[in-house]
Amino acid sequence: MMGTIIIHDCTLIDCTGRDPRTHAWVRVEGERIAGIGSDAPPRVDGVIEIEAAGRVLMPGLIDAHAHLSIVGNITDHNRGPMPVHFLKIAREIEETLADGFTTVRDAGGLDWGYKEAIRQGLLRGPRVFVSNGTLSQTGGHGDLRSRAATQPEPQTPGLWSIGIVVDGPDQVRWGAREMFRRGADQLKVMANGGCVSPADELTSVQFTIAELRAAVEEAKAQGKYVMAHTYTTTSMMNCIDAGVRTLEHGNFISSEVAERMARSGTFLVPTIATYELLATDGRSLGYPEYVIQKIEQALKGAYEALSIARQAGVRIGSGSDVLGAQQRKKAFELGYKSKVMPAMEVLVATTKTNAEIVGMQSELGTVETGKLADLLLVDGNPLDDLSILADRGRIHMVIQGGRIVADRRP
Repeated sequence: MMGTIIIHDCTLIDCTGRDPRTHAWVRVEGERIAGIGSDAPPRVDGVIEIEAAGRVLMPGLIDAHAHLSIVGNITDHNRGPMPVHFLKIAREIEETLADGFTTVRDAGGLDWGYKEAIRQGLLRGPRVFVSNGTLSQTGGHGDLRSRAATQPEPQTPGLWSIGIVVDGPDQVRWGAREMFRRGADQLKVMANGGCVSPADELTSVQFTIAELRAAVEEAKAQGKYVMAHTYTTTSMMNCIDAGVRTLEHGNFISSEVAERMARSGTFLVPTIATYELLATDGRSLGYPEYVIQKIEQALKGAYEALSIARQAGVRIGSGSDVLGAQQRKKAFELGYKSKVMPAMEVLVATTKTNAEIVGMQSELGTVETGKLADLLLVDGNPLDDLSILADRGRIHMVIQGGRIVADRRP
């Protein structure tokens, strides 16, 4: 049950880009922010009063590139008892919210049914935007068959959303329509080779412009958009030409591509955390050597790519892309980005810009009157040290849509 909450004496980082405001108060009524001010808040009977004692109040975090259903080593995630796998996914969804991510865009694998379970209150989790399965060409990043295989490995529909291998514009149209039929909020296509796929190189350009345009046309017909897994300049140019809205990773971006993205308003969602973490721990987690080599190859270009995009004025969002045992480390992404971007820019990318990416800029991403009350009360100032947001013990309160979902105040 929601009522009125007043949080007073906070340091407000509203993520609009304005400087922090000290001794501020925020009033929440129902699911929305009803007022913001400084010094003494208005006296209202029957409210929940939260004394912030100078702690930082900021918007809930948004991860624009997550894989909540990949809870084990991706090379063998289809094995094991189904109930165990389902409960692992459910646990990671709940833990993601407890870590301060009030909204997540899943970039492939999470079935629409988990989103529906959250909506019905059967599962407590972030606000989820699902891609369902991905679209891949034969031998592409989403085709996980070994080179010796002739048939795909058996998978379990509903436990996770199975991707589709499609070739040619007509099959791409069918695949896009099928994903939207399953409830996808956006369409994910694999336009480059990938680190975990066994039959391609990282730099392999995948899908033709005609195939990508077919995907974009089908998404636009649904009032939705396409996000593309991509690394190389050729692949990124193809995606821009086809009208893809968000480019994921982008580790080998060039200045020319970045300038085109800035002119066209195309978003970039860098995902440095997954490369940093797997380069360090991938072998101990059981990933094959070919995966580790491609991870290390991708990591070499990650920071320079972010710098090139920033200098060109590209709209930069933020995703973690963490897998399996790394799921709880989504917020590590913010610290890695801060090696290139000022802390405030990193926070804006993870809140305001990501809200634009998921199409919720009028509702989420900043602390402003009228918006949904997705808020974090944080012990310490993330502008001084973004690693604070990767420490659950420092996130003293999580509020989602006006509901207190975690209260860890001393």
